[in-house]
Amino acid sequence: MDRNALIGMLLISLIIGVWMFYSSLQHQSSAPPSAPGDTLQSNAPAAASMPSVTPAQPVTPEKKVRVVTDHYTATISSLGMTIKRWELHHYKAWYGAPVQLVQPGAREVGITFTLRNGEKVAPRQQPFTFLNAPADGTIRIGKDSAFTLRGIFQIGGATVERAITFYGSTYHIALRTTFDNADTLFPLTRRWYDVGWTSGLKYQEASSVEESSHSTVFASLNGSLDEVDVTEYNKPVSVHQSGTVEYIGTKTKYFMVALLNGRPDRQAEYFLEGVMYGAPNNGRVKVYSAVYRVPYRGGRQSDSLAVYIGPLDYDIVKPYGLQATVNFGWRWIVRPIGEFFMLPIFKAIHSIIPNYGFSIIVFSILMKLLLYPLSRGQMQSALKMRALQPEIEKLRKKYADDPMELQRAQMQLFSEYGVNPMGGCLPLLLQLPILYALYAVLATNIAMRQASFIPGWIDDLSIPDHVLRLPFSIFGIEAISGMALIMGLTLFIQQKMTITDPNQKALVYIMPIMLTLMFSYLPSGLNLYYLVFNLLGIIQQVWMTKFSKKQLTLADLKRMPKKEGWLQKRLRIAQELAAAQGRSFPVELPGEKKQQHRRPAKKKR
Repeated sequence: MDRNALIGMLLISLIIGVWMFYSSLQHQSSAPPSAPGDTLQSNAPAAASMPSVTPAQPVTPEKKVRVVTDHYTATISSLGMTIKRWELHHYKAWYGAPVQLVQPGAREVGITFTLRNGEKVAPRQQPFTFLNAPADGTIRIGKDSAFTLRGIFQIGGATVERAITFYGSTYHIALRTTFDNADTLFPLTRRWYDVGWTSGLKYQEASSVEESSHSTVFASLNGSLDEVDVTEYNKPVSVHQSGTVEYIGTKTKYFMVALLNGRPDRQAEYFLEGVMYGAPNNGRVKVYSAVYRVPYRGGRQSDSLAVYIGPLDYDIVKPYGLQATVNFGWRWIVRPIGEFFMLPIFKAIHSIIPNYGFSIIVFSILMKLLLYPLSRGQMQSALKMRALQPEIEKLRKKYADDPMELQRAQMQLFSEYGVNPMGGCLPLLLQLPILYALYAVLATNIAMRQASFIPGWIDDLSIPDHVLRLPFSIFGIEAISGMALIMGLTLFIQQKMTITDPNQKALVYIMPIMLTLMFSYLPSGLNLYYLVFNLLGIIQQVWMTKFSKKQLTLADLKRMPKKEGWLQKRLRIAQELAAAQGRSFPVELPGEKKQQHRRPAKKKR
């Protein structure tokens, strides 16, 4: 492999590694909750613009109704007729308890409005009366059934009614709010109420830093998804927009809540807010709020919206039109590759092979076969440069004291034998969007979450498999992943086989060490993919260099048809322009004699 190709590979590896490391895979392990109901940020101060999670206790006693379906158990509070708990049956938090998405002390999807006297009425100040709750306080809904829980609240001569419909086979609810005879309740100029999810989602993963890197608040406005992410501690951010709104919501790495507009044909107004707090053990937690503002137009008015509360699973959220919330990478280039190509293939493989670890191995082999034309072109370029290496070494010795002449002689040599010195970079560049899409599919796929591969070693393919704790920190890295260590070893073998230039020997050791450290905080499933991919690359390289019947020689290169590459064409044009302007150019093309170009003498008048 020549220097330019190697530099290209190094730069691409750095781009991938640094991007993964700094944007989403930084690791500072957070302290576990002291109890399953606690949250990592429960002791953090609340920002001024964020709602308080634990306001003063109301005078009216709180009543609760439990709703049990195949997918979840919800607890509905009479205060504001809000969601107090939302526990998923098929998913567990990192400490083993069922996933519970509502923050402790929060009351979600309630309504907030302001009276004529300026008093703000929060959900905890709205003691609803359940109209059809069972005597034992528990509602059980079968798979193909539904149930609508109704409640009523009266204030200042106005009546507020709420109805929540639960479905036995889905993760969403239908919410209807009705104001009746409320003309004298609202101010003359601020006639609206707010409804939304105001206290964020409770974290479910062991690393709060890792989960925070994937946590955002979002809105789909005029058909385009807009995401807001906070990046500074204790500095709230907010967005206020109006238009054709399809949905708003917030998400963590694997779970999401989305409020779907009940009237997408009507203009809607929303507020997105967020703040980031510090957590124990250098952790961090982001708290987001997504709220609709609904205008009151007088008389009896009913407004509806659907609320999805569940896993961020592509197949589950797609029927709701929420597939854009699943992160597949850059929207215009990478996302289509992950969404319409890689994910379907991976799912098809897993439908045959139930173990996700072995599915990743088969997926790696298939991707290697699909990328074979690119990798073969890269390997052929490396073999051509390898055949030219003796001639390059002669030139280096001959022009050891003249770098400019050495460059000219090397470019002449490349042109003479029809070798493109950048030929090894282009296949790598073409693979970059594919590698990025692959990262998005494997790193954030909820199917990988808590999926076991090798019991006792890799019990969860979605997190790093740390096998060694370092006595010191290297750029924030405090542990080494076993899978990343083996992957780094395969990379070292590849580099050892590829790099023949003595001036580049240091890269044989630098790149494997650097990428092993960076990849130590990648999910073990992703490192498993890269490990298999590297092993297949070693096999391909051994075959082409050791067992192929036809080995390239200088004579073979001379006999090959010559095609002017992009670089050679640019150099030729540059030389022609330099000659036209009366200047010398350091690079001489084959068959040309080196000439000294001079400026034409001025004509005498």
